[in-house]
Amino acid sequence: IPDKITLSITLSESNTKGKIALEELENRMEMILISNNVDIESQLKLVTLSSDFRNLLLKKTDIYKTKNYELVVDNAGVAGRILRDLESQQIANVYLSNTEYSKLEELKIELKAKAILKAKKQAEKMTKALGQQLGKAIFVSDHQTNIRLPRNIGANSYEAKFKGDLDDVEFENIRVQASVTVYFRLE
Repeated sequence: IPDKITLSITLSESNTKGKIALEELENRMEMILISNNVDIESQLKLVTLSSDFRNLLLKKTDIYKTKNYELVVDNAGVAGRILRDLESQQIANVYLSNTEYSKLEELKIELKAKAILKAKKQAEKMTKALGQQLGKAIFVSDHQTNIRLPRNIGANSYEAKFKGDLDDVEFENIRVQASVTVYFRLE
């Protein structure tokens, strides 16, 4: 299950038709993040900021400011609560941009070790049928490790399963498969 979830949050005055200033939207977001035990200094990052000068009907002009943030949280439940709380404060331009499993490399190594043990067990059964004994491994190679990301929406995002409300958001497990080749000496 992913343990590093990145949400992209866009704060824009144009989403509120200029009724709520960007600074107010930022304050609302910060209060929500603090209430969800988010360390703003380490988990929230400003990605881009811009202003947009618009000519409107009847020669009226407006300048709308926009800021894009990336927020990293460690579980789907927190992400769901933050989505719900942001939406309640008219901050609804939030999407899942990336998910990761922080111990993926350790998991790959563990799976390869299990695959080698499985290969040894199978080889022992097959050599017993031949009336021979299995010797030491003389060649070990890992071919590939497949990582299957369930239900990709975009390049690095997942579709979450909802159980009724956003407090119960869950992500499907990341499927990881390892393939190895082992040659044993026969005795």
